[in-house]
Amino acid sequence: MQLLTIFIGFIIFGFSENIKGPAIPRIQFDFMISESKLGTLLSLNALGYLIACTFTAYLTKKWGIKWVTVAAFSSMAVSGILIYISHSYALFSASYFLMYIGNGMLEIGLAILSARIFVKNTGMMMNMTHGFYGLSSTVAPLIATGLMKVTIAGHLLDWRGMYLVMLLLSIIPIVIAMCSTFPGDEISLEDRISYKTLMKDRVLWLMVLVLTFGVVSELAVGGWLVNFLEKAYDWDSVTASGMLSTFFLCFSLARLFLGPLTDRIGFVISLVIFSGFSACCTFAAILGGEQVAFLFALSGTGIAMIYPTVMAFIAKRYPKGTDNAITFTVTLMGLGSVIGNYLIGGVTELAKRMVGEDSSTSLLRGLQAGYGFIGACAALCAITGLILYVYLYKRNEVI
Repeated sequence: MQLLTIFIGFIIFGFSENIKGPAIPRIQFDFMISESKLGTLLSLNALGYLIACTFTAYLTKKWGIKWVTVAAFSSMAVSGILIYISHSYALFSASYFLMYIGNGMLEIGLAILSARIFVKNTGMMMNMTHGFYGLSSTVAPLIATGLMKVTIAGHLLDWRGMYLVMLLLSIIPIVIAMCSTFPGDEISLEDRISYKTLMKDRVLWLMVLVLTFGVVSELAVGGWLVNFLEKAYDWDSVTASGMLSTFFLCFSLARLFLGPLTDRIGFVISLVIFSGFSACCTFAAILGGEQVAFLFALSGTGIAMIYPTVMAFIAKRYPKGTDNAITFTVTLMGLGSVIGNYLIGGVTELAKRMVGEDSSTSLLRGLQAGYGFIGACAALCAITGLILYVYLYKRNEVI
């Protein structure tokens, strides 16, 4: 039941995070918002994610991981109902914000639970469970596109109904979690590593940078790839969503089959290799144009490995402080995500102005610059990972 909670939890998590790709152009049209305001919206929602990360560990100590998991899924289900009835931008923003609160709680909760359960072959098991996130992310854009066209009793679901249907799936893991028991809550507070001790560890700060750059690059694809392909290359919604699904197919297959490599070659060197590969694919896709657009999807193979490998590293390095270490790392990563989403929209708008709003290529160049920032984050992830490896190697602490 514990494994079922984790696996289905990651499936629902993948749905909630990545159905937004096909929906964003419609949301943008309905509320008449620019790319810059879209970036701001995604950043504010990432702020909700960040806020949830700050209090989830505290709630875990007070309530236990079981009830935190139930609360996370419940908030996601409620947000689906609110999104469905939102016909003003203010209510929609608040509803979307609540969904990210649930996502943040779920992120921390599933990470803590996984770290408590997977004490052997940690890298492989972390990547495998996160692979279920990739699998649901693979089909999420296609399911979202299909649901938005479904008509029930003469009423088109559109993007609001699609969010309602997908987020109400959270009821399934709620029932499973209610029937489960979870390990680790019996560890006394005295045995846990304090935040004060963790903040003095340079390794953890470097890992925060690695995770931040990697996750910004990963999550930004779900929000910007469909938008890029539709506006830069005039692709239709189905084709663009198919490319996003291909990205997540590469993403999930990498996690399912390449996870054992992280245990063999080491967690940190794995981070360098995989994030570097993702950066190369992204830059090549942008420079090569429409004919090599498949490289956008292939980049998912590399960036997929970052988050679960970081979680495996933390579980091994801080066995008695996993809860606090994960919360500290993911919270600061969430702050980076807020800034990252805002910068992507800002870079896009700035590049358009520099080329000239009246130019026929201004939108293309703006989108290329914005997506280039996503590739730059992957490159910075690799560079920071290399710095971390050198630091650990000098101290004979490489994991």
